[in-house]
Amino acid sequence: MTKEQKLENIHKKWFEKCECRLKKTAKQPVPGDGNAEAEIVFIGEAPGRSEDEQGRPFVGSAGKFLAEMLSIINLKREDIYITNIVKYRPPNNRDPLPEEKSACREWLLEELKTISPKVIIFLGRHAMNNFFPDLQISQAHGKLLIKSFAGISTKYFFPLYHPAAALYDGSMREVLIEDFKKIPKVLKEIEKHQVK
Repeated sequence: MTKEQKLENIHKKWFEKCECRLKKTAKQPVPGDGNAEAEIVFIGEAPGRSEDEQGRPFVGSAGKFLAEMLSIINLKREDIYITNIVKYRPPNNRDPLPEEKSACREWLLEELKTISPKVIIFLGRHAMNNFFPDLQISQAHGKLLIKSFAGISTKYFFPLYHPAAALYDGSMREVLIEDFKKIPKVLKEIEKHQVK
């Protein structure tokens, strides 16, 4: 079975099994999307209105900005895999609650385990705090974090500000683009670690 088929099965299983309360208010689940063989997995927070309507992550304005930044480092959407910690849109785009995050956590972990990327890139503090609860995004953004977690092979993590936040704040936009440009270097650094 290919990784792509495995991911399809994971999504089908969790469409049924996920007990997230947001199921009641969202139009549909928004599973991860992209290249099942990707070296890079981006994790955002939760679907927004466009994502809820289309059933795909990062298709709204934050997604367009993400695509622009990917092109800066010569990548396309098809090269990466992108998902969210919560698979259903919270009402009025509010922050996901801890119980909503934990209801979707196994689904996310199964995606990560299947893809086994070189690096996981957090888009925003919610994604980062799901794995590193004590870190502040203002201090951790643009830095490579190394930590092992049970159940996933990846131990390299790279936090960034969320593209949506950068759309409202010009200074944050510049920081995010600069951090984004570090991704190729980060991949090289990880390769060095893995050779040892």
